[in-house]
Amino acid sequence: MGIHDDHRKRRRDLYMRNGLEVFADHEVLELLLFYAIPRKDTNPIAHLLMDHFGSLDRVLSATQEELCQVEGIGPAAAALITLIPQISRRAALQRMEREVILNSVDAMGEYCLTLTGGGRNEVLYLVCLDAKGKVLSHHRLGDGSASVSVNLRKVAELVLRSNAYSVVLTHNHPSGMALPSREDLVATQQIEQLLRNMGVVLLDHIITADGDFVSMAENGTISRR
Repeated sequence: MGIHDDHRKRRRDLYMRNGLEVFADHEVLELLLFYAIPRKDTNPIAHLLMDHFGSLDRVLSATQEELCQVEGIGPAAAALITLIPQISRRAALQRMEREVILNSVDAMGEYCLTLTGGGRNEVLYLVCLDAKGKVLSHHRLGDGSASVSVNLRKVAELVLRSNAYSVVLTHNHPSGMALPSREDLVATQQIEQLLRNMGVVLLDHIITADGDFVSMAENGTISRR
């Protein structure tokens, strides 16, 4: 057993006994990188990540391209790091879909923050609900670096497939301002008209940014009729 193997075993044993509470942030990254970078000391690489991004949260929020700019981080390590928040978000959504009824603006906002959070690109989701507000399904309609175009045919197919009673739209503003743009208003009106023709209610369009959200129904843009 080499020196790095012995060190890795001690680190893993410490984690198994005590969890992450006894680890500093750079040590958490060091431990994670064991599984992507074999036979190499990952402690200096973990320090470089922290120095480059400034915090553990920012490391886990970085894109694969940004991570690969750090010396010692290749495609495998970058893929592993970006996988962690995505797994966590998927698990959180599954818990929420079992337990939460989206029958209030706050409940919708919390769900939509979890659905759209953590990304650097703008993403648009369609959330289909039953008559009681329980989530039937959610679907990613598109993404882009600045804005998202809406495929109305795809919206109609997903709503019919889910047998939705009502729908919530949500997208994020990576720029940090959770206010609807002109493009947001036009796209919302188009989808609202489509759903009305199908006998389906557009409950809300939630815009998220920096842990906050704006409800287009609450500000009067959507009538909910």
